[in-house]
Amino acid sequence: MPSLWEHLRFAGGEGEDHPGQSYDANMGAESQDMAMYVSHPLPSAGNSWPTIIVIQEAFGVNRHIERVCDKFAAEGFVAVAPAMFHREHPNPKLGYGDEDVPARTRYMEALRDDEIVEDINEVIKWTQSEQFRRTNGNKIGIVGYCVGGRIAYLAATSCEGLSGAAVYYGGRILIPFGDGSAPIDLTGNISCPVLGNFGGQDENPSPADVDAIAAALSSAGVAHDFKSYPDAGHGFNCDERGSYNQAAADDAFARTVAFFKENLA
Repeated sequence: MPSLWEHLRFAGGEGEDHPGQSYDANMGAESQDMAMYVSHPLPSAGNSWPTIIVIQEAFGVNRHIERVCDKFAAEGFVAVAPAMFHREHPNPKLGYGDEDVPARTRYMEALRDDEIVEDINEVIKWTQSEQFRRTNGNKIGIVGYCVGGRIAYLAATSCEGLSGAAVYYGGRILIPFGDGSAPIDLTGNISCPVLGNFGGQDENPSPADVDAIAAALSSAGVAHDFKSYPDAGHGFNCDERGSYNQAAADDAFARTVAFFKENLA
């Protein structure tokens, strides 16, 4: 699929690499850029498509996340993966071994929910801006994996303009990052349907956590469709991790594509 890297500038003035662009000077990432991997369908498929915002695991927008975006693009969506660690590093691409644990821990511990919401709001605005007209006027969904699943859930509670949110094994939905409420405590704010794909062998979120999240959604009257794969653990979608489970990954992807085709049409 055709792909490119975009850089979303948060500062209020014009940047030398982005003439004519202007963003909110009150943003927490003032004077920074947020890199975004963008994959879109072939030109022969048209020139206007819905957007899926793809939120990374704890390993950054690495090769695996790029391939995930390409798969969504092949299904008829523009897939946009913002580098969520950009306040600490422009775009770290981390591996899955023990040697990268200190970096992953440092970047994860620096995440703050208010800044995450700012970032997703800016991506939503970008999809409707003059910078990438292929997505103007089309619906927007969000999908996230691991910590990205948590971010997708948080975005559903706090970001306007989303028509669907898909959560893959989103851990820590029951606790806040920084000050403020945990995402689960904001469930009543969700106004779009939520899809969930989870591993029955996972410990973060555990099956009890998944039950608590589903109960919160039911209590709030939020339409949701959760599925747990009994033989799968955390990270089952990533074919570069030892926890990869192809049967679960294939089924979850088919569910996710069907969910977005229904809700972003």
